[in-house]
Amino acid sequence: MTNKDEQAIDLQKVLNLSEHPKRPSAITASLTFGWRALLKIKYVPEQLFDVTAFPIIFLLMFTYLFGGAISGSTGEYLNFVLPGILVMTVSMITMYTGLDLNKDIEKGIFDRFKTLPIWRPAALVGALLVDMLRYTVASTIMISLGYILGFRPEAGITGIILGILILLLFSFSLSWIWTFLSLIVRSEKALMGISMMILFPLTFLSSVFVDTATMPGWLQKLVDINPITYVVDTVRGFIHGTVTSDLILVVSLISLGLIVIFAPLTMYFYRNHS
Repeated sequence: MTNKDEQAIDLQKVLNLSEHPKRPSAITASLTFGWRALLKIKYVPEQLFDVTAFPIIFLLMFTYLFGGAISGSTGEYLNFVLPGILVMTVSMITMYTGLDLNKDIEKGIFDRFKTLPIWRPAALVGALLVDMLRYTVASTIMISLGYILGFRPEAGITGIILGILILLLFSFSLSWIWTFLSLIVRSEKALMGISMMILFPLTFLSSVFVDTATMPGWLQKLVDINPITYVVDTVRGFIHGTVTSDLILVVSLISLGLIVIFAPLTMYFYRNHS
């Protein structure tokens, strides 16, 4: 008996079953879609370029290009700027969940997922879970390179872990915005253009590169209300042991607010997208 005959018999047995397979749970479905996202990385490893090369390029470029001019010492500036570049890098790569979903929509895979008897948000949640892994990889690479260059966090490893955790919470909430936009814009290029138009002003008009106290009064007021500034100050505070409960509360509220607003909107458009 050939393999084809055996496969035909197995298929016939499945079709003759009186009981249908049980519907997968929400967790199982989400993990399955997460595994799908991991397989895409396996077969297209260039997708990791943004979480491997970008952190290295940004950290080296801004530390040695601006460090001497801003702080007079690249070592001193590295301790200040690394948490900021960490936030900037991870915030920038949050757009890729939306880009991947937009690709699925254009290729028609999205319509196939909608016909499956699974928990509807699973396709989104699974992709977001894998993105959390990507954000962690980017953070680990940047911190490791920082140590090699002379970065020394005053709060030690505990401060670094807490800083990364609050950054992951914010990044998870930010990803919902791009996922939502991927359902209402027509092309991948349009989504990337919108996301960059939003992220570039937010990241550069913040406390990523310089202390806001050095800015003109009118600009300082604008920068101080920037959500990215709150995240940078919180991560920097955790890493160097100067974080306050007010900063943690504000970043947590911003993150939860984004999730509460954009997660339901995303699911509504996801269910009704045609």
